[in-house]
This record gives sequence, structure tokens and C-alpha cells, in this order.
Amino acid sequence: MRQAATAFAPASVGNVAVGFDVLGHSFQAIGDRVSARRTSQPGVTISDITGTVVDLPREPERNTAGMAVLCMVRDLKLDFGIDLTIHKGIPLGSGLGGSAASAVAAVVAANALLPEPLGKLELLKFAMKGEAVASGSVHADNIAPSLYGGLVLTVGIDNPNVKQIPVPSTVRCVLVHPHMMLSTREAREILNRSIDLSDVIWQSANLAGFLTGCFTGDLQLIRESLEDVIIEPQRQVLIPGFKAVKEGAMSNGALGCSISGAGPTVFAWCEQQHAERIRDAMVAGFATRNLASDAWISTLDPAGARILE
Repeated sequence: MRQAATAFAPASVGNVAVGFDVLGHSFQAIGDRVSARRTSQPGVTISDITGTVVDLPREPERNTAGMAVLCMVRDLKLDFGIDLTIHKGIPLGSGLGGSAASAVAAVVAANALLPEPLGKLELLKFAMKGEAVASGSVHADNIAPSLYGGLVLTVGIDNPNVKQIPVPSTVRCVLVHPHMMLSTREAREILNRSIDLSDVIWQSANLAGFLTGCFTGDLQLIRESLEDVIIEPQRQVLIPGFKAVKEGAMSNGALGCSISGAGPTVFAWCEQQHAERIRDAMVAGFATRNLASDAWISTLDPAGARILE
């Protein structure tokens, strides 16, 4: 029986432009690590938080990782406690699924301590409860890709159906994170609650075309479909320099470019040979607004959260 385990959960791009709250993909270049250790005292404690963010709440009910494991401990009626240490590799309020990654890494690490480990779908539900502490609502577009890996479609909340979508092997994702913070709550509050029927039809066609392009390896169809006509036009005002960043990506060969999750990070899909040029153009776009940024290039690796030996 394991007494301790450490898990890594990758960052994620939520929505992927055309799939608001249902699509997401993992991004292996960065992520969070959580270590779980058995304790004799029932319940959940958080003994340390390190990394890019250290001033997060240590009360389990107010921490995404803590709440996810607390729900697990309570629902499974465990006869032991779990102490967590969290190492944040994802910036706070970045639109990279940082709160989701902590919750996912925590449940994966805790799962390794159980006498009978749970399946991914059960872990997904616990992690969703934890992530809701930060976002204010239950959704899986960051949780599912961080846990399962790759491009993931999740349908349903109470009984989610999770499907990994194949992605052409030549596709890369470029992520550029400007040095600013944007809360998920703020980004949700700005959204209109009513949408024109014509935009719903347009977005539905784009989602269908994008998924079809992924399944068939049709890069041209992906290029024509990877456009958000509902959420991006509303949220772009929260991200200084967004238009310059997107124009830089598209003019240098991107298949598509949009906001990662709630922002302010911006992502672009592209073919491998264009990735570095697109990255540099996106960084330059933020620089026009005097915003420094971090940038990464990654494959859409289908590997998700995992135990680190």
C-alpha cells in the first residue's frame, strides 16, 4: 500500500475557440504537481504551496486541490487522512487551467493511495467539484483534457461523456501568456446571456467542421472552422493587444488563433514548420501594448495526468 505519491497534471486550453465549455486540450509544456501523503488524522490538510503562486488558501474547502480530495475522502468514507503539498507551475488567472490542473493532480495522487483505485471518470467528477471553488461553476473543459490528455470533448455535467478527439500529428499549439491576470469570474460576467440565432448556427457549423477536420486530418477544414464568433468578440476587450496578437499569428500561417479559456493567454494552432515564427509574432503583438509575455510550443500529446515515479 502506497503511503505517498506525486502526480503531474498538464495545463490546458479551454473552449478551443469553437467549443465553449465542452472542448479543451492539454498542453504538456507546463503543469502543476501535487504530492499526497497518508496521515492517521482523518480529513485533508495542505502543508505547503510552492511555485509560481504561493499565497493560495490552505483551507481545503477554499482550495481546488484540497476540495477535490476532501470530496473524495468524504464520499469514499476513508479511514485515513491525506496531506497535500502543491507545486504550481501554471500562473494564476492565466487561462491555462491552473485551478483545474491542481485539482486533477491532487485526485490522481490521492487515488494512488487507495486500496482500490478509481477510474478516470470517477476522478473527473471529484476534480470538477474542486475546480468549481475557483470558477464558481461546474464544467469540465479544463479538467477533462488535463486528466485524459489530448483534445477532449466533454458532454454533460452530472454524467459526463468524455471523448478524446484525434489531432493531425503535424499540428502544434503555440501559447503566449501576457504578464497580467484575468479571473474566470470576470471573464464570465462580461458575456451576454442572449445570442443571435445566426451566430449560433455559424458557431455550430464551425464546431462540426473543426471536429470533422480533426477526425479526417483535413487541415484546410480546420483552418476554415477554427473561428469563435460568439465568445471571442466579447472577451477580446479584456486582453490588451489581442487583435495585434491574432493578426500576427494568422498572417504567419496559423490554422486558427483565439483566447485560451477565459484568457488572457492566447493560443494558436499551426503546422510544425510555422510554430516559431507564429510564436515570435504573437509575442510582438503583446509588446505593442508594452506587455511582456511567456511563450511555449507543444504537441497535442494524448498523455494526461500521471503519477511521477
